[in-house]
Amino acid sequence: MRLRPRLRRVSSLRATFTLSFAAVAAAVTVVVGVLSYSAAARLVRVDQQTVFAGVVRDVQQQVRERELGPDDYAPSDRGGPREELMDSGRTDVQVLGPRGKLVDKGSPALPVRASDRGTADEALAGRTVQHDTVALGDGRYRVATVALGHGRGAIQVAQEFSDTEDLLRELQQRTVLLEAAVVVSAGLFGWWLARRMTRRLVRLAGAAEDVARTGRLSIQVPVTGRDEVGRLGRSFDRMLVRLAQSEEDQRRLVQDAGHELRTPLTSLRTNISLLRRIDEFPASVREELVADLAQEARELTDLVNELVDLAAGQSSTEPVERVELADIVEDVAAVARRRTGREVVVLAHGDTTVAGRVGALQRAVSNLVENAAKFDRGWTGAIEVVVTGPGAGASGGALGTEAERTVGGDSESDGHSDGAVRVEVLDRGPGIADADLIRVFDRFYRAPAARSLPGSGLGLSIVREVATAHGGEPFAFRREGGGTVIGFTVGTGAAAQNR
Repeated sequence: MRLRPRLRRVSSLRATFTLSFAAVAAAVTVVVGVLSYSAAARLVRVDQQTVFAGVVRDVQQQVRERELGPDDYAPSDRGGPREELMDSGRTDVQVLGPRGKLVDKGSPALPVRASDRGTADEALAGRTVQHDTVALGDGRYRVATVALGHGRGAIQVAQEFSDTEDLLRELQQRTVLLEAAVVVSAGLFGWWLARRMTRRLVRLAGAAEDVARTGRLSIQVPVTGRDEVGRLGRSFDRMLVRLAQSEEDQRRLVQDAGHELRTPLTSLRTNISLLRRIDEFPASVREELVADLAQEARELTDLVNELVDLAAGQSSTEPVERVELADIVEDVAAVARRRTGREVVVLAHGDTTVAGRVGALQRAVSNLVENAAKFDRGWTGAIEVVVTGPGAGASGGALGTEAERTVGGDSESDGHSDGAVRVEVLDRGPGIADADLIRVFDRFYRAPAARSLPGSGLGLSIVREVATAHGGEPFAFRREGGGTVIGFTVGTGAAAQNR
């Protein structure tokens, strides 16, 4: 069996950032280096060519203005045309006689070609022939031969440019070394910078991996900084908190539902076991048994429906939109009038526009109205529903002089928040005892006086869930003159959109 080695490609944000940083630095450095070297080399070469061209013009001017012979360009301590040329730059001078005969050899000796001999025999002074590249030993030269005229000979001038090219070559090598050093430095700096930038992301990724591996939502999330990474950490932390709360709510809901479902299911099993002996019972007992079964089935159905509503409220996908809460209350009141035959009065004050989920708000208001109709069995008066917008103040006497008030278990608040829309349902039922006020919004809680009535104890719990999800809170207190005021508030801003 042949084992094929598996090449593992390691990729990370840090490595990508480092390579990108080094690549950008390399590209910029190479471009700048190439442009700088090209400009410098061009300037140096042009300068050398300009100097040599000036030397050639000086020779041409000398031989044209004066009748000079080969002897005039012989070396002399007193100065002369030769010394003038030697002083004008790094120039080598060689003197040719008639027919190109070598009179004074240069240093180094310059080659005399046929074209140079022909120039030495020229009758016109200043006639020039130029050789751009002449190799002499290890050096390279520019050579120009200028005729003295009347066949007297010629002057050869030469300029070495190989040393300039050597200088440029060394400059090129140093530029390449500098570019390599810059690229390496940029890579190291990029790695250091990427490490600093990704350190918090690595810790955040580690926390996410711990959550995925262990399933624990209570893991501490490292949150530092005020930049995008810090915002991501805080958002991740808030997400874990919400998930942990959702998990806890689900656990409690399952436990509470299991507890509440046992009673009707036990009763159903008992009655079903009696059905096997139904022929032994008199007709009145049989009718009572069937009625009990029907009642228990209805209660079990109501309980399951409310459990579904409660679970749907916790994980609702219903879109948030701007709605008039007063219109929702009017729709709920119209349905309640048809179902119960009771008089339901709706009073609206101020602007009741909120950002919310229509279905959830309808469910909360409907639960409150049905709760009022159920407990006010004596039909002692109309059920009042008051909707109050921000700044409109309390209405209908609901917040007047009542001494006993509870908002979601807080006995200090009256449930009215600045910038919130308030919904309150007023009835003239038996009221709520002091000991029950702080627990009426708990799941499955039913006051002793209400345990003989149909219901599951989930209706007000759903009201609390809806109010909390919309940036508000529930409240309940005794109404002056008898009865109860119970309701909730809804935030008018973006509170519901962020939940």
